[in-house]
Amino acid sequence: MLLYLIRRGASLFIVLFGLAILIFVIARIVPGDPARIALGPLATAEQVTDLRAEMGLDEPFFIQLGTYLSGLAQGDLGKSLLTSRPVMDDILGALPATFELVVFTLVIQIVISIPLGILAAVYRNTWVDNVIRVVSLVGIVTPGFVLAILLQLSAAMYFGFFPITGRIDPSIMFDADITGLLLVDGLIKGRPDVVGDALRHLFLPAIALAAGGIGQVVRITRSAMIEVASRDFIEASRAYGIPERVVRFRYMLRVAAVAPLTILGLEFASLIGNAFIVEFVFSWPGIASYGVRTILQKDLNAVIGVVLVSGVFFVVANLTIDIILGLLDPRHRLREGKSK
Repeated sequence: MLLYLIRRGASLFIVLFGLAILIFVIARIVPGDPARIALGPLATAEQVTDLRAEMGLDEPFFIQLGTYLSGLAQGDLGKSLLTSRPVMDDILGALPATFELVVFTLVIQIVISIPLGILAAVYRNTWVDNVIRVVSLVGIVTPGFVLAILLQLSAAMYFGFFPITGRIDPSIMFDADITGLLLVDGLIKGRPDVVGDALRHLFLPAIALAAGGIGQVVRITRSAMIEVASRDFIEASRAYGIPERVVRFRYMLRVAAVAPLTILGLEFASLIGNAFIVEFVFSWPGIASYGVRTILQKDLNAVIGVVLVSGVFFVVANLTIDIILGLLDPRHRLREGKSK
């Protein structure tokens, strides 16, 4: 297991290194002068030249790349043109909001999709199965930003209990200075009012983000459960008189969980990217909305930083899922080892 983790960690480090170089190259060849955009159309040529020199944009490409990689190795992502602050500080300030939203969304996906997938498999080809499949298909094909706007309009017109913007009510005085997560810090500091208000603000954007993933996981869980149900060891378990509940949840689900867990891991990482528009619609102060603003301003350092953070999420999610799958099914580790 240790060698397996070392191999996976080394390969993922190479992926991150390649991503860093790729994003830097793309950011440099995109049309538009960041210095001119930052200073505006009224700035003089001398001012633009001075800012380009300050940003290092007047240096040869490979010198810029070397400086960037050297700073990256030290945790320095440069200075943001949008906020005039270090990009790392901006990302660390915005990341807890997005992380809390993504984790809450993932919890909703797991709580809803796995039971619905099992239910659809148990009542295969009945009206229950048909209804679940139709609902899951609607969730898959409906864009997140469309659902976000519909939920926001519905809440504004009919469901006033759920706020439609922000992360917490401005009238509540609270500083999440421990972890940056309102739910966690509210529990630690004994503030149930903060926890309750944070949950109300989380609900609508989390539902908008979760819908597509719920539909995918429901369909994959259903297919995996049906496929496992036809295997010999399941028939043998039933023949020995083992209760059906135990067969389904102890034997079938453990084997069938490999596919939905893989999708959930990738979904956790992709939620960072999918959160861009949803955060923008709900005025959620997270890294995704920060990324939208930096893209519009062609803030190269900030754009690169946001993309790298998204890449780290993908890498960590993949590694975590590999570990979980290796624990659930040792054959996964053996296959990985042989492929190396």
